[in-house]
Amino acid sequence: MKGPEEVRERLEKTGYLVDEGLAVACFLALRLHRPVFCEGDAGVGKTALASALAEALGAPLIRLQCYEGIDASQALYDWDFPRQLLHLRAAEAAGVRDPDRLEGELYDRRFLIARPLLKALETHPCVLLVDEIDRADDEFEAFLLELLSEFSVTIPELGTLRAEVPPIVVLTSNRTREVHDALKRRCLYHWFDHPGFARELAIVRRRLPQVAARLTEQVTALVQALRAEDLVKPPGVAETIDWAQALDALGATEVDAELAVATLGSVLKYREDMERARGLDLSAILAARGV
Repeated sequence: MKGPEEVRERLEKTGYLVDEGLAVACFLALRLHRPVFCEGDAGVGKTALASALAEALGAPLIRLQCYEGIDASQALYDWDFPRQLLHLRAAEAAGVRDPDRLEGELYDRRFLIARPLLKALETHPCVLLVDEIDRADDEFEAFLLELLSEFSVTIPELGTLRAEVPPIVVLTSNRTREVHDALKRRCLYHWFDHPGFARELAIVRRRLPQVAARLTEQVTALVQALRAEDLVKPPGVAETIDWAQALDALGATEVDAELAVATLGSVLKYREDMERARGLDLSAILAARGV
């Protein structure tokens, strides 16, 4: 791509709206082969960026979902033990007794199971999403930093495998813990904040063009007001879209207080937050915002 503006246009064609800072970060990631580190609250569009990039580039999306306890073998590769065992029995039945030959055959590439990271090194072009890196531990972070620095991995039985074309890498973090500076320094950093009213409304309308315009405007206004409250988990853009979809599925073309309260489960996920929302005068909020 020639510049950030082309990146923005390509992403917007997929329905993903970006600001100037994110468009620049994505362009530099493509030009410099640097990962983009996306940090922010859940539901603000971090994971969706990787999907939009893959669609915009016509490249496959390979996703590694991080979790507590994930290790290199679960993210990189593993050997297909059942197939190796079947091959060993077949070789013995055929009268093969050469141990060196058997060992060489057992650790052939055909018995290697490629996990997401190895798939990303072998697939080009592709977009690699390392989702919720903050859920992994320090050891996995260090391993990932080494891999992203060289875009290669050494498999003892096969040697070093190196990406012919480095994947486009998007890392996301919900900031449940601080990710080490060493990994962040390797990346282009972008903080995802909750969008303002106009931007969020544009996102919802782009994602849900079939929903009544007044309904999307009212839902967006209510979500903006809810975020101003002291909630356990403020709703993200994803919840705004979910709420508008739920109301549209019920046949609504606009929101009244009763219907909004009945569908709060689409946008709020904690009992304390729902109780606080029920105590608000939702009709007054809509009136105050002119919707």
